[in-house]
Amino acid sequence: MVVGFNVTGGEHGDWAVLHVSGELDLVTSPVLRQRVHDVVAEGRHSLVLDLSEVFFCDSSGVGVLIASRRLIRSCQGQLRLILPAQGAVDGSHVNRVLGALGVRRLFDVHVDVDSATEDEAGPLSA
Repeated sequence: MVVGFNVTGGEHGDWAVLHVSGELDLVTSPVLRQRVHDVVAEGRHSLVLDLSEVFFCDSSGVGVLIASRRLIRSCQGQLRLILPAQGAVDGSHVNRVLGALGVRRLFDVHVDVDSATEDEAGPLSA
């Protein structure tokens, strides 16, 4: 079975939004890393990563998320993740991985693009 990986870009108000789908792993994580760098190079420092369609994430993927957070923060920007509490099986795989590794608290997590891009958006509790 061939699993596709895709990153598409868009905007929502002042926010750049990258919609990610598929497996975020050793092979695909460099693609996401490059897309985040491209957004920052364009001068966009408010970024939402929509990971609601990512069904697998390994340590390489987590590394890209942490590196993206570091990059955005170095530009005085904001990074928000979309990780729905309810997924296809038992909630978001990425949410569970981040929680298991103890790094979930590092991220501003929201359930959808609208809530992530609100001016006074508050993250979901960990």
